[in-house]
Amino acid sequence: QLQLVESGGGLVQPGGSLRLSCAASGFSLDSYTIGWFRQAPGKEREGVSCISSSDGRTMYADSVKGRFTISRDNAKNTVYLQMNSLKPEDTAVYYCAADSIRPVRSMCLFIKADYWGQGTQVTVSS
Repeated sequence: QLQLVESGGGLVQPGGSLRLSCAASGFSLDSYTIGWFRQAPGKEREGVSCISSSDGRTMYADSVKGRFTISRDNAKNTVYLQMNSLKPEDTAVYYCAADSIRPVRSMCLFIKADYWGQGTQVTVSS
């Protein structure tokens, strides 16, 4: 069974940090473009960051540039999203996704992917 499982979400104070993990089972992530997306209550899902399968190319939403870092560990079949300097507006359910064809920009802008995880809640509040 092909599956993506996110972990690492939780409650954090403004200015704090979290690291989200996205672990794959049933397939190897090393040939997939991987993306992190988020959806806040009452808002549409948006692309946060995406990373290519081959050359490590990345893309970030303007709202997270300089604060979030996406990375992948193919040996562990896992992708990470390091989130620093968190703000209340970062509160959302965060999803990871994998796509075998779409490049980074297409995946992040059009929010399309072959596989999706179930999401992990991130709440930034004092």
